Amino acid sequence: MISGFHHVVVGVRDIRAGVAAYEALLGVGDTEVREHDGVATALIGAGNVSVELMAPVGDGDMARRLAAALDDGGEGLKSLVFEAADLNRMHQRCARVGLAPEDITERRSFRIASDRSHGARLFLMERNGETARAGGVTGLDHIVLRTPDPERAAALYGARLGLDMRLDREVMGRRLMFFRCGDAVVELVHDVTIADGRDRLWGLSWRVTNADAARARLAAAGLEVSEVRQGVKPGTRVFSVREGTAGVPTLMIEQAPL
Repeated sequence: MISGFHHVVVGVRDIRAGVAAYEALLGVGDTEVREHDGVATALIGAGNVSVELMAPVGDGDMARRLAAALDDGGEGLKSLVFEAADLNRMHQRCARVGLAPEDITERRSFRIASDRSHGARLFLMERNGETARAGGVTGLDHIVLRTPDPERAAALYGARLGLDMRLDREVMGRRLMFFRCGDAVVELVHDVTIADGRDRLWGLSWRVTNADAARARLAAAGLEVSEVRQGVKPGTRVFSVREGTAGVPTLMIEQAPL
């Protein structure tokens, strides 16, 4: 079964600018940049997940696919990679429930067919035992996906992928569904404006210990941030980061005390 998030992929046009932005956002440094098949990549850890930044820098097949994805939707979230303790069993499950998984790669990962994931690029990867570095944030709280068909999306993430639905409610006229994924959450938002029928990987919400301190740190780094406000979840305090996220709508959230 899925045990949590492994990493998310953020497509950027300039790898150095993307690294600088996410080092500032997450409060980490000394990120290594590598190049393969015309693509520059950088992996930045943040507690319970990593952010992989990818930018086309050459003419390889991977670079052309990434450039096409950037042309299609601009910079932003491009892929979500779940973690599985037993990748072989998860591959078998995906095949049984009709997700048409590709073969497991040498990196011990596989991709779900995009037509079965309704346009969202979803991967499964084997747990490697590594712990991501924690900096200014303590981890990912939830990832937001927007969907034109909430029942279809619920069947994918709940029934087929096996995530536990924790909440299904309407907030300000929008249907929201929350699925537990390890110690974080997949949030599905019903979006009637999506015209092409595809689900969209959209935004990230990061946990911080103190919202005021986190806001001050980012403001001092020159980023535009909102004022701290009460969150939708009782007891939480949040603020939005309005730039420096490579096109990813970003929220910082201080959890309610236990």
